[in-house]
Amino acid sequence: MKNATLFFLLLFITQSYSQIDDFKAPNYVLIEKNVNNKSTSLHFDNLFERYNEADSTMTIEEKRHLYYGYSFREEYSPYSRSESEKKLRKLLQKESASEKDFLKIIEYTDDILKQYPFSLRIKEYRIYSFQELGKKAEIDKENIQASIIIDAILSSGNGTEKETCFYVINTINEYELLNLLGFEFGGKQALIDNKYDYLSLAENPYQLEGFYFNISRSLQALKF
Repeated sequence: MKNATLFFLLLFITQSYSQIDDFKAPNYVLIEKNVNNKSTSLHFDNLFERYNEADSTMTIEEKRHLYYGYSFREEYSPYSRSESEKKLRKLLQKESASEKDFLKIIEYTDDILKQYPFSLRIKEYRIYSFQELGKKAEIDKENIQASIIIDAILSSGNGTEKETCFYVINTINEYELLNLLGFEFGGKQALIDNKYDYLSLAENPYQLEGFYFNISRSLQALKF
């Protein structure tokens, strides 16, 4: 199981690129205002309920308000980790898995997503486990939720320059997105201008040297 490579989300990345005509950096001031306004459809509780229901009709603006709006929630803690992550890592080291193991993966990832609901890697583990358990409805739900996260991030930029960087609210999404786009980390990470995370890329057919990520929301959380 530790050597399994999961490709379930690649289809959604391709679809996302084809649906985005231009990139737009998130307006955090406006997003904070909207997600805290209970009288609008962009109020965070409304969006999160639709996300939990795997509502595939969410617009790109609703997806952006959901993902980036989470960073204005009291529970937002981008550098905290769930105790269940240790249990999950240990379980994933097994060469093969039983039905009981897959049920445990679902249990552990449920707990991890309570800490941070938008981890694409955790979504991958859940999709794989549900597939092994033969739970198609759950697979469909996880795929829709993953596509919502991916759409939001990819709408913010293409990552090739600071001016067109990807905006993420948690640094774990950087490495998740890099891998899902088919790239390998090149080994170099740097904080630039106290706002951007730069990850170098291993040699690739596109001759891209690295990706830039705006992590201002994560850094802001450290100030409190």
